[in-house]
Amino acid sequence: MQAGLIHRDTTGIANFLFRHANEERNHMMKFLEYILERGANVKIDAIPGPGEVPVSVMDCFEKTFKQEVGNTKSIYKIVKQSFDESDCATWNFLQWFVKEQTEEETLIMNILDKLKIAGGEKATGESLYSIDRDLKSIPDETELAQEKTVEAP
Repeated sequence: MQAGLIHRDTTGIANFLFRHANEERNHMMKFLEYILERGANVKIDAIPGPGEVPVSVMDCFEKTFKQEVGNTKSIYKIVKQSFDESDCATWNFLQWFVKEQTEEETLIMNILDKLKIAGGEKATGESLYSIDRDLKSIPDETELAQEKTVEAP
């Protein structure tokens, strides 16, 4: 299951990752639309390549988490800039992304936790099969701590 990662034996993992990639493209489009609606021009100079191919399922989700943390840092940088420039409209627009990044990081951390429980890099085929099956239907969003109550923990 490790070589190639996404093939006919890991359809749940593949499905999750393709959905996740599509969600990231949608986030990019939100930024582009916002910039255009505010009357500015969009210029994309370069997009870095995807980096090294993951060597395992664990490595794949560790790389995914690292990417999400990088996305969060980039969003926080723009949030700070909008605050410093008193650009309330942009600051307000970005709050959706702040919450979204909390969800994204939590979602990937939860998957990493399951992979660690399954044995991490030494996870058995049975364990990976179970995780693959779960990822096929896992929701793309996760419930955040700030949304929980005593009545609904």
